[in-house]
Amino acid sequence: MKRIIFILVAMLTAVSASASYADTLTVANVLCQDGKFKEATDKYEAVLAAGYENVSVYYNLGYAYYKQGQLARAILNFERAKRLAPADADIQFNLEQAYEMTDKMQVLEPVFFVRWWESLCNALSPDGWAVVFVIVFVLMLAGIAAYLFANGIGLRKTGFFCAIALFFIAIASLSISIRQKNLITDSHSAIIVKSSSTLNTTPDRNGTEMVVLHEGTPVYILSEVGEWFEVRLQDGNVGWIKKTDVEKI
Repeated sequence: MKRIIFILVAMLTAVSASASYADTLTVANVLCQDGKFKEATDKYEAVLAAGYENVSVYYNLGYAYYKQGQLARAILNFERAKRLAPADADIQFNLEQAYEMTDKMQVLEPVFFVRWWESLCNALSPDGWAVVFVIVFVLMLAGIAAYLFANGIGLRKTGFFCAIALFFIAIASLSISIRQKNLITDSHSAIIVKSSSTLNTTPDRNGTEMVVLHEGTPVYILSEVGEWFEVRLQDGNVGWIKKTDVEKI
């Protein structure tokens, strides 16, 4: 009986929390539509601080920051939204627009085959690629069965070659699913949130300055020492930057 009461209380609490989030989000959306972007960002941030994560919250928060000219915060939240919905065209468009407003020298355009690969991976969610894997795996088993048990030579050959092709497709789809899942949970990608930051050769103030990074620049965190992060830029350069200058996606 106590367990039932506990479950009911938990369910009521969850419903109440969801209703509370819904009310706050409604107010935030209205503020955003009315052009009151500062007030809207405060509401969205409050919802996120309370532990509620959602694609639309990150997207709307990014838009509100973008309209205020806070490009680093806009990019940060668009990137967070993209992790949850990598195939969303609106998120990608606004993210590109925000990046174009920053220093273009800091965001390198990938080569065509990398863009093609990224587009393919982002075509489906991790669960979507997992479903593709299951379907292809079942078809592969059907091809193996045709090869083993079919009477005609031609049908057996077809089953054999189809099974081989489907095997590689299954491996690829499973790999993409795992990759996309890891990207969502990755805690090493970050965005420069300070108007300008210096990449140093060593994790201290006396280190040689390598380059000045502008807000919105994406970096990948390799390690940390004290108040410093060792980061890698998109151009391959590695150096140290203060933790307060970046925020993890």
